Amino acid sequence: MKEIKSILKLYNALKHSDEKCAIAQVVRVEESSYRREGARMLVFESGVFEGGISGGCLEGDALQRSQIAILKQEPSIVTYDTSKEKEIGVGLGCNGIIDVLISPISDSSPLMAMLEKCTLEREEHLIVTVTALKGSLDSVALGKSFYFDAKTGGLQGCPSGDFQDFVLERIAEVRSRKKSGTYTYEKGEVTARVFVELIPPPYHLAIYGDNYDVYPMLELAHIMDWEVSLTGNIQKLKKEKLATVANLYPKEGEARPGIDHRTAAILMAHDYKTDLSNLKELIKSPAPYIGSLGPRKRFEKMLRDLKTEGVEFSREEMARIYAPCGLEIGANTPEEIATSIFSEILSAFCGKPGGMLRDKSGPIHERD
Repeated sequence: MKEIKSILKLYNALKHSDEKCAIAQVVRVEESSYRREGARMLVFESGVFEGGISGGCLEGDALQRSQIAILKQEPSIVTYDTSKEKEIGVGLGCNGIIDVLISPISDSSPLMAMLEKCTLEREEHLIVTVTALKGSLDSVALGKSFYFDAKTGGLQGCPSGDFQDFVLERIAEVRSRKKSGTYTYEKGEVTARVFVELIPPPYHLAIYGDNYDVYPMLELAHIMDWEVSLTGNIQKLKKEKLATVANLYPKEGEARPGIDHRTAAILMAHDYKTDLSNLKELIKSPAPYIGSLGPRKRFEKMLRDLKTEGVEFSREEMARIYAPCGLEIGANTPEEIATSIFSEILSAFCGKPGGMLRDKSGPIHERD
């Protein structure tokens, strides 16, 4: 989501100028690639750009091809095979095949409005893009995008019929798998390939604490573009440090952060009773990650005290609690501890063990 916001920021800053622009987007990857499907870069005809489609090896060529697409006002697909010796990117270790769709953006293009919608509404978004087309299909063209409205179940701008039915079935599959995918539609003399992109809401970090060790947590969350809610004694904290916090909740107030399946909650009040009380409430929420600072003995005491109150956590509830929280990386300072916790949160949300990549057998990214 951070890349989308950066692209929109540049687009909105320059859209009233005379410059034309295009979007280059990774729509298919085979084998290894630094960036995965969905990565984008916005290119203006002057060469100004934002975003990226690789680790730097493809951007220069994609920029030039985007300028050509802007001049012709025609979308195109570019395939990069970085496993070939003379291909762009040789020596960078990509060793994959990458399809990049380059689409000129005009005033009538709905794509930028779709991306804007993704940043404004905290929900799951799906955008379907035609990445290849052979034959004629009513109101469907290479590079055209359609937005899926989850509330109505409709595919905005897409003609009704077999093609729409096919795409809606693929959308249901993507929503079930929670993973974007590329699919091929075939009927008669028509063949169309579509990229169904799932854009989830940003992660939400709910911090329950008001000591100086929350500052590196806020800074990292800002870098990662995570939405942040903070509950605590707000008066104790420096106002300038809270500028990036979306939601502030006084410790003594009744209002509390909204918790969803993309929320990680961190108990770091350093006050036993406060953390215990917050834990009792958070376990009732859908938060898949509830982290608690402090030694294991502290958490074990929490469990004993809760048991005396008649509260015992189920196996499923215990699996959502990370106490002590963080990966074991030798962290000591608040900044190092924050890094440890963020790493564990990503590991938990992605279902990864959090070990060293050099010890991993097989590719870094999952492949279909």
